[in-house]
Amino acid sequence: METYLRMADLPYQNYFGGKLSAQGKMPWIEYNNEKVSGTEFIIDFLEEKLGVNLNKNLGPHERAVSRAVTKMVEDHFYWTLAYCQWVDNVNETRKMLSLSGGPFSNLLRWVICHVTKGIVKREMHGHGIGRFSEEEIYMLMEKDMRSLAGLLGDKKYIMGPKLSTLDATVFGHLAQAMWTLPGTRPERLIKGELINLAMYCERIRRKFWPEWHHDDDNTIYESEESSEGSKTHTPMLDFSFYSRTETFEDEGAENSFSRTPDTDFTGHSLFDSDVDMDDYTDHEQCK
Repeated sequence: METYLRMADLPYQNYFGGKLSAQGKMPWIEYNNEKVSGTEFIIDFLEEKLGVNLNKNLGPHERAVSRAVTKMVEDHFYWTLAYCQWVDNVNETRKMLSLSGGPFSNLLRWVICHVTKGIVKREMHGHGIGRFSEEEIYMLMEKDMRSLAGLLGDKKYIMGPKLSTLDATVFGHLAQAMWTLPGTRPERLIKGELINLAMYCERIRRKFWPEWHHDDDNTIYESEESSEGSKTHTPMLDFSFYSRTETFEDEGAENSFSRTPDTDFTGHSLFDSDVDMDDYTDHEQCK
């Protein structure tokens, strides 16, 4: 949902209270005192109220394909990721939550993770996918990921050269495999055989989540003259409010290149499918 808002260039305010909607669901939004829950209904609401439409370049056939893939991702692939995160790797998930800090004690994190594990298993059983074995669930996950990789091919985005709502959906799910499931089967698959999906995720992350730094993407900057001991991390921005226009303001006149949301330090478009993310380095010095 957040990626969609960023793609549509709609500023928003996050609230982290954990409150669910009247339907007991997340995400939900409030706009002019009107509350809407469920990603699909939220997008329909925003399109009607604000006139935004990321699918305006899609024809009837492409819209039908987009909806079919969206339902595969949200109603099938999602459950395989939930299984990997909260059932098969719940202890690793708890450790990752411990590293993120927060007000919860280790005991409370353990309780939360194992309660969530039980909820996910119960809901997966009701869905039907949870009645299969572990190997069968991962087989279904791999089929979904291979389908996405085949549909993407060497294109910039899933449906072609331009963004669509489907890209927010696909990125929001693939990001779990890319960055929150270290050492697992989906991570090995996306960063190995299905590398086009990894590069796709990197392009979207770098364009629409400029404040989101990852341990493996050179978030430590240094000038040629700086010493090893002078390296510092770029501070994280406040995740509670996002405005794309403000995020991409030029941070200094000393940069000799024209910097836009679409380009790296060389002016090379991050939309390009042939951008080699392994060779990409950030050349901005921390203040």
